Amino acid sequence: MEDVTDAGIYARESSYLDRYVELGAASGRVLSVTFPEIADDDAEADHPVLDRIFEYLEGLEEVTFDDVQVALTVPTDQRAVLESVREIPYGDQVSVETLARMTPDLDHEDEDDIILVRTALDENPAPILIPDHRVRDGPSAAPPPVEQKLRSLEEL
Repeated sequence: MEDVTDAGIYARESSYLDRYVELGAASGRVLSVTFPEIADDDAEADHPVLDRIFEYLEGLEEVTFDDVQVALTVPTDQRAVLESVREIPYGDQVSVETLARMTPDLDHEDEDDIILVRTALDENPAPILIPDHRVRDGPSAAPPPVEQKLRSLEEL
């Protein structure tokens, strides 16, 4: 399990994304991943999860984040969807309907459940770590240019 015990805000500029990757961490968990154009003034550059994200962005080899704890402060039904998203392997993509099938207690033919899946994707607190860019017809919490670069990196 990745050690994310240092609480704070961490950011590093990504030339690939043309913006910063900013990480919020506390109590041994990642709280958020965002992509601001300017980093928070208090942000520090060194964090082991940021190191892994930048390895991933190099695209030289597959990098997974299965061992990184993400604090999902979202409703339980959305948490189940986001946990299912974490199961989508690097380089694979699924549809919103397939994601609904993958999520326990959801019916892929129920419009309310499809809306729930889309809402969970849209409100994802930690894109990349919870790879919503692997859901081809759903929203991503990452800005569209970032989502496209992540999809391109994985040849999706």
